[in-house]
Amino acid sequence: MTALVFRIGVGTCGLSAGAAEVRRALEETLAAEGAAKSGSTVKGVGCLGLCFAEPLVEVGGVLYGRVKPEDARLIAKAALEGEAVAAKALAKRDKCVLKGAEKVPPLSSQPFWALQFRDAFENCGVVDPKSIDDCIAAGGYEGLRKALKLKPAEVVAQVKAVGLRGRGGAGFPTAIKWELCAKAPAGEKFAICNADEGDPGAFMNRANLEGDPHKVLEGLIIAGYACGAGKGFVYVRAEKPLAAQSVKTAVEQAQAKGFLGKNILGSGFDFDVEVRLGAGAFVCGEETALIASIEGKRGMPRARPPYPAEHGLWGKPTNINNVETLAHVPNIFRRGAEWFAARGTAKSKGTKVFCMTGKVNNTGAFEVPIGITLRDMVFKIGGGIPNGRKFKAAQSGGPSGGCLPESCLDLQLDYESLNEAGAIMGSGGLVVMDETTCMVDVARYFLAFTQSESCGQCTPCREGTARMLDVLNRIADAKGKATDVEELQRMGRIIRDTSLCGLGQTAPNPVLSTIRYFKGEYGEHVKGKKCAAGACRMGAKK
Repeated sequence: MTALVFRIGVGTCGLSAGAAEVRRALEETLAAEGAAKSGSTVKGVGCLGLCFAEPLVEVGGVLYGRVKPEDARLIAKAALEGEAVAAKALAKRDKCVLKGAEKVPPLSSQPFWALQFRDAFENCGVVDPKSIDDCIAAGGYEGLRKALKLKPAEVVAQVKAVGLRGRGGAGFPTAIKWELCAKAPAGEKFAICNADEGDPGAFMNRANLEGDPHKVLEGLIIAGYACGAGKGFVYVRAEKPLAAQSVKTAVEQAQAKGFLGKNILGSGFDFDVEVRLGAGAFVCGEETALIASIEGKRGMPRARPPYPAEHGLWGKPTNINNVETLAHVPNIFRRGAEWFAARGTAKSKGTKVFCMTGKVNNTGAFEVPIGITLRDMVFKIGGGIPNGRKFKAAQSGGPSGGCLPESCLDLQLDYESLNEAGAIMGSGGLVVMDETTCMVDVARYFLAFTQSESCGQCTPCREGTARMLDVLNRIADAKGKATDVEELQRMGRIIRDTSLCGLGQTAPNPVLSTIRYFKGEYGEHVKGKKCAAGACRMGAKK
């Protein structure tokens, strides 16, 4: 009997779909069949990104989706005999060792996979995130070894050469952050991984930490070396316990292997990492609010300058990058600058993970070259709209993003194009809507979220978002006034231009973008006192 490895996704998405029961069925079947004698094992892995098909099981190069415990027993018995259960298979890898898989389509031919290119997510769904040895076997910490052979300034220069931009929001050049921190006066410095991730519908950072925490940790160590920092923090919200525990385990294992601590790999570089839990405040995704939270204060942004690179954690120079940004760093050194820069656009190199949810057949976390079109994301990777309905809009960039209509389907998903269209890249959330969606209600929903998450420190955000929400509620209650739409635009512009931090500055985006592209719906609500989609509170009354 040939030894087989049964990989099962046990990230949050897999577990919520029943992966624990499926894993138990696999293990029980292997035990009953005496498979342990041949070395066959069940390995828990992170999210492959195909959340629509969870629970996922892969064995012998064949990938099975939506697996139930009874399916798992059948799959296990067949695999131990060298056979695939083609009728239940989702796709197969190029290297497939099981017989009977001739009719199973190659994974590389599937639209939801063919347009992807995995860098940050390279090992997610492949390695055991609890095993540093498994991660090392897949190339983990090779980038760190190579980076430590360079001078810190040379590390910064290589990241600058590939054009890596921050994947957590506005796309600020990563190397400039590192350079500013490195040039700050010598002394105690810090490096922080922002894993707060509070956007509704965004879960790429959680998936990264659950599926391959060592890659993120490796990126943080390289960042610390480049900036001259002696200590790092990973700030994870406590609402994501699996991700938090995953990175805690990774830190302990990296310390035991000598990737953290004194004189890392004989380089003379000392660096330690501490995991801090956040209380779940959306505003703590803003870097100065995050710093305040780590310091034990209420998470509230502060005016800038000075920037964290000069005056950050406890008044010391501090570099902050988000999870996905750091996950890209190791391969820049392991595989080289040309490899990384071969994908993306002229101004935005590399890949971006988008979390696609809503009215779309294939939901999940998909890593694609920057510059892919919205149409390809929704209709090829996403598999189109369920129940034969029509695409209406996609909200890009989370609660502070903008809603893009059908006329924007051929828009490239890059920083500049999205900004021009009234949306943002943000962390990469992409919520798809069909014709049953009321755009006034969508704007009201997202504005209600940002208004409730406002720290209340500055007047434009605290009072302005509340006033805008009052107007939207009035419109939804069929009490709208003729001047309401113009008033929403006026208030939105003021809040955008005068708020202290990014939360307030982008909070009006859902309202402003829906007025820009769906102004007729506002007119129907205000003048006609009706909701054509029948989806908002006004529609529910009819």
